[in-house]
Amino acid sequence: MSEENGTTVGEQTEKRETATQDNGEVVQLEPENGSTKQLSEYYNYEELQSRPYITPDSAIPENLLHLCHSFGYDSGRSGNLELLDDNTLIFIAGNLLVLLDVSTKEQRYLRSCSGGGIGTIKAHPSKECFAVAEKGIQPSIIMYEYPSLRPFCILRGGTEKAYCFVDFNQDGSLLAGVGGDPDYMLTLWDWRREEVMLRCKAISQEVYRVSFSPYNPGLLTSSGSGHIKFWKMADTFSGLKLQGRMGNFGKTAATDIKGYVDLPDGKVVSGSDWGNLLLWEGNAIKVEICRKGGGKCHAGMVQPFALEDGQLMTIGYDGAVRGWDFESIDTADSTGDSGRFELEPMNELLVGHNVCLSSVVKSSQPSDSFICFAQDTSGAIWKLDLSFTYTTPDPECLFSFHAGAIQGLDVSRISHLMATTTLDRTVKVFDFLAKRELTSSRFNQGGTALSWAPTMVNQIGSLLVTGFEDGVVRLLELYDPQRLNVVTGQIPKGDAKLRLKQAFKPHRAPVTAVAYERNGEILATGSSDSTVFFFTVGEKYKPIGFVRVPGPVQALEWTPHSHGENRLLILCQSGHVVEVHSPDPEVQRPGITFHLPELSSRAFRFRSIKSRIKREQEIARRQAAKDKKQKEREERLKESKQPDLEPEEDEEEVEEELPSIFIPKPPSPLYCGFYSSPGHFWLSMGGYDSGFLYHCQFSEEQDQDPLQRQDEPFDFLPVLNADDDPIRSFTFSSDRQLLLCGMHSGSIRVYPLQLGDHSLSSMQAYWALSVHDNQYGHLRHIRCSYDDLLVLTAGDDGNFFSFSLLPPEELKKGMQRKKAKVPSPRVGLENEALAQDIEDPAACSIESEKQKLDKDRQRREAELKIAAKQNKLAELNKKFQQLLITNQRLPEHVRLKPEVRTPGSLSSVF
Repeated sequence: MSEENGTTVGEQTEKRETATQDNGEVVQLEPENGSTKQLSEYYNYEELQSRPYITPDSAIPENLLHLCHSFGYDSGRSGNLELLDDNTLIFIAGNLLVLLDVSTKEQRYLRSCSGGGIGTIKAHPSKECFAVAEKGIQPSIIMYEYPSLRPFCILRGGTEKAYCFVDFNQDGSLLAGVGGDPDYMLTLWDWRREEVMLRCKAISQEVYRVSFSPYNPGLLTSSGSGHIKFWKMADTFSGLKLQGRMGNFGKTAATDIKGYVDLPDGKVVSGSDWGNLLLWEGNAIKVEICRKGGGKCHAGMVQPFALEDGQLMTIGYDGAVRGWDFESIDTADSTGDSGRFELEPMNELLVGHNVCLSSVVKSSQPSDSFICFAQDTSGAIWKLDLSFTYTTPDPECLFSFHAGAIQGLDVSRISHLMATTTLDRTVKVFDFLAKRELTSSRFNQGGTALSWAPTMVNQIGSLLVTGFEDGVVRLLELYDPQRLNVVTGQIPKGDAKLRLKQAFKPHRAPVTAVAYERNGEILATGSSDSTVFFFTVGEKYKPIGFVRVPGPVQALEWTPHSHGENRLLILCQSGHVVEVHSPDPEVQRPGITFHLPELSSRAFRFRSIKSRIKREQEIARRQAAKDKKQKEREERLKESKQPDLEPEEDEEEVEEELPSIFIPKPPSPLYCGFYSSPGHFWLSMGGYDSGFLYHCQFSEEQDQDPLQRQDEPFDFLPVLNADDDPIRSFTFSSDRQLLLCGMHSGSIRVYPLQLGDHSLSSMQAYWALSVHDNQYGHLRHIRCSYDDLLVLTAGDDGNFFSFSLLPPEELKKGMQRKKAKVPSPRVGLENEALAQDIEDPAACSIESEKQKLDKDRQRREAELKIAAKQNKLAELNKKFQQLLITNQRLPEHVRLKPEVRTPGSLSSVF
């Protein structure tokens, strides 16, 4: 367990008597003063916790990276909030359990013991201990004493890969746990004895929750994807058994059930995904409870969570907490054939807009019986007072985090500042030295890409480039409001603010990558609409033009100064790679489009060679085995001292068929890549082709259609222990002697490299640590701080962490400052008008706007031509009428005769 001050559980443990077990050291300890726990065995946490993997004999230190802080919250994870005391919340962050002090905001950490992640957590009813149910191969449930945090029970054999949910019975003597895919086993433990009481398969689909009835210790309920199941512990002639009955939905549509409450008489009230409550009697629905007029109890998913003071309490994805009369629900019966019972809530609390409540934990203090803490899947933790009185305080947002996968992360080039964005529509800036959020800005659409402008573009390090899911790119200025020349006389609030400098829309789909050219003169933006747009960099960014590429853009990389020509490497998710010359911003391009077809380019399309590599490796292995046998025969002949003996004939072995050549369809996704030398680059592929880094080059033959190309890498580098765990992201230290990789499994890998090794021949030994969630915490962003002292990681599980390359005490000594420096505002910033934003997601892109303007121009030109012709026609018609009048005035014998007269109006002719 790591704390802010670096202390660990292992250092706090005092050994008395040791006995070896298969998963760590057991230590006999006296109970703490005031503890009701009897003399018990404690495990040594230092022996239990998962540690980094280090290549044997590599001399890489185990403490290469030191965890500094966790900045995120996996708010989308079911039931990811527990309360240990009124000041301490716990939640899962990848491979860590975070203990968060509500008052001081300080964090302490427990690492997973399996290294495979943590499945679920549960506090004991007494709050004297809590259960951490892990993930991995045959994961364990570990009981930690609180507040000492010493592990004292380990429950094994409950599931194959991961626990979904665990719960204690009313008196805390039993623990129920349910596993996930593939076994879905329900297990009951006498946990203090570390003994399994009962176990059976719960169901063959995902289970969200299992719990004991608080009124009958022999009854349990489980629920999950499209089901609810009612269990009974029954004494049979062969002993105690678990008997389960599936809930029968009858005429009601089947629903996922995430929450339910047991009633004293054995009935159960569950939620539904359409917002109404279901009252279960036996294993059938007695009635569906809705509001008057057929209205929903909640908008969206509803979960009952408690029975308090004659009220059934419910939460919903609509951000509301409602209390319903228990007596009315308990005696509810349907009227007519509708199967519904109409009821209005007794009390209601709307927590806030854009709030989505998914779980609630209650205070254990009798004096605070109405106080609850709620998990908000929109990325927050709320403190709620559910007394529903006139003096009830408003809901208090204790902590606000990002919600969902971290889409963009970058660091300042001159300070310990980090910026992030996600689809929750926010851009946040953090001081990762002081371990706190500085500012947050909300927009109309979710963020999808982010880059901190280099110092050659913005010397004071105040400019952020952010891409959004509607194709808009925003330039944001970061500044310290305390240094602003305030003309209003008001004292500015906060340590940092973001201000919109410019907004433009180059794309019609999410922006996936942004990158500045090496001289800082051009900005390139890439999108999933398969285009890359170029802009001139200046006080106002101006469009140059765009190129089309064969697939959605995954990443952009400009050539470094060591390369002669200035080019952009465009990596596409489809496995295509395109290199284009930098456009000349000085060239005038009059025309009706921003498209740059004249821009010189060359293309590469990845074709799988993994099956051939595997085939050649198998051939080499078989040949080596044959050579070894031949050598052994020759040695036996020499030792026999009878050279005239006939050599032994091997029994013919039937060789297995060699692995076949396989090309995946659809092609494997391209995750990341980087230049090795001019025209050469490394690629990391996902799917079937993971497990290698592929060295590629552009072919001299570029006449073929990029969509039809089939290009193979000319070399490859095996990535050990990564056959199903591709590299998702990478970064180099400033001296390029460390390659840091973010893996698909959520782990960090660090490879020491030799100086100047662009061929990566020294990429052999490595240090690896499981950090993010192993199943869905794909580590998509990894960065080093500007001084290489700290490492930042961000994953799809919504977590992001800071690590130090120095021990905490050395880091503190080496740091001149305790917090990062926020850029000062530009002179005159307070007098500038706010830049115009693009708020409509359906707004035209730059190219669409140009096309629209051109069509408008063409229409205006056509209208002008028509108007000119009409004017000319009117003039001719007028002259014609004058001629007719003149003709009539002439003597009859000289007039034009009627048979040669033309119609009376020229308009009819035309």
